[in-house]
Amino acid sequence: MGLGNSVLPARQRRGNALETLDDLFRRFEYLNDIGASLSDEHDFNCLLEKITVAAKTITRADGGTLYLLSEDKRHLHFEIVRTDSLNIAFGGTSGNPVSGKFPDLPLYRENGSANNAMVAAYAALSGKTVNIADAYVAEGFDFSGTREFDQRTNYRSQSFLTVPMRNHESDIIGVLQLINAHGKSDDVVGPFSEADQRLAESLASQAAIALTNRQLLYQLEELFESFIRLINAAIDDKSPYTGEHCQRVPELTMMLAEAAHEANDGPLADFRLTERDRYELRIAALLHDCGKVTTPVHVVDKATKLHAIFDRIKLIDTRFELLRRDAEIRKLQFVVQGLSTEQAEAEFREFAARLEVDRDFLRKSNIGSERMSNDDIERVRSISRNYRWRNVDGTESDFLTADELENLTIRAGTLTHDERETINYHATATIRMLEQLPWPKHLKNVPEYAGGHHERMDGKGYPRGLKRDELSWQARMIGIADIFEALTARDRPYKEAMTLSQALAIMDKFRGNGHIDPDLHEIFVSSAIYRKYASEFLDDKQVDC
Repeated sequence: MGLGNSVLPARQRRGNALETLDDLFRRFEYLNDIGASLSDEHDFNCLLEKITVAAKTITRADGGTLYLLSEDKRHLHFEIVRTDSLNIAFGGTSGNPVSGKFPDLPLYRENGSANNAMVAAYAALSGKTVNIADAYVAEGFDFSGTREFDQRTNYRSQSFLTVPMRNHESDIIGVLQLINAHGKSDDVVGPFSEADQRLAESLASQAAIALTNRQLLYQLEELFESFIRLINAAIDDKSPYTGEHCQRVPELTMMLAEAAHEANDGPLADFRLTERDRYELRIAALLHDCGKVTTPVHVVDKATKLHAIFDRIKLIDTRFELLRRDAEIRKLQFVVQGLSTEQAEAEFREFAARLEVDRDFLRKSNIGSERMSNDDIERVRSISRNYRWRNVDGTESDFLTADELENLTIRAGTLTHDERETINYHATATIRMLEQLPWPKHLKNVPEYAGGHHERMDGKGYPRGLKRDELSWQARMIGIADIFEALTARDRPYKEAMTLSQALAIMDKFRGNGHIDPDLHEIFVSSAIYRKYASEFLDDKQVDC
């Protein structure tokens, strides 16, 4: 397209006063400094803002707008808008969102042709810088929107410097537009000089690379977190009973971490978290149970003591029915042999009643909700010895198999010693899995944080038996979150969901017996972390304090 006088001749761009060497050196030094600063910025919105402010500073522009190319490469999206003299600031750290204030700039018309009438669109499509001395007399571009803006704000948009942002792969990723160059005087608006243009182009190139690198890092982080969520989903899909555990523990961990960060006195007064620290802890909390991918499903889902692929209490019920049937046959045989019907019936009823009582006792023992006493364990063994039955081979056997007897005499819970070891192995598996990964510097502590959540302050935990002073604050935080989530979870097969008061009473006991960190427990209680967690994740009926 014909640009007419919209692109300044070199002589006019220089203006009446040549740039002094001192001024150029100063601006070059600033350009170098801002380049290093852009590389160090990790927040994407702050990075966009830094680029815009730096471009305004280095060219002495009153206003600046930064556009990014949309994913479909058909629009420019406003990201940062700044005009100093009008006190306009949108995007970045301004607190004023761009979304909804400025519509996207289309790169193509409805008929599919290039929207070259818009200077920012032309720069994005052509990859060329456009330097305009005065928008009101420029030819080849549509500045009607600029004129309307000026009328509304009593502003005079004059000089424009529009620079495409090209990354290291020569792809256009956005456009940087600067308005109203002030030169050396804040009162006089003039054209952007040739030095302004070259400096802005250099900054735009550095900025595009910094933005692309930040976007790539963000995408890698998203990919990494998506992979973690995939692992957690696989773990959760293995068991309907712990389906939200991997999601809830990180939330509770971060609530406790923030409360510890805000502590101004006590042992955690100096504990502070940077954004990188928070990210590292969150990743560790997300991965704290990744080792459960190695845990067999039948152990994870063991809702009762005899549960395997199915609850084997049904087999024992069947044996009781066989014993009842055999007793009924004996009753009839006794009657045939001359025993009185009344006596035979009485003996049968007595035996059947005893069967029913013992069957109910084994059913209750199978649930595992209450701790079994020595008498209870001996009664299970007595039932196994005293009742005899013939198996499918016709062999007379003890009523309970050795495996059934072992399971039904578990003192607490539903897991045998070997099954408990299998469950506990997930902590070892977690550490082994995580230690094999090539963690970057800012995530190097993830294995220790994630692998230490089953350790105890008194050294009686697992898998390494570490004591309090051998564990980081972060590992102790995940430990508290893991316990409290398990106590209040409403999806466990072996227990009902606890109320807050019940869970807090157990947590207090754990603090006293060396199970959890007392200082973190104090913050957990004094900052009412449990209430915040309850409001988001617990049923109303659980909230009783």
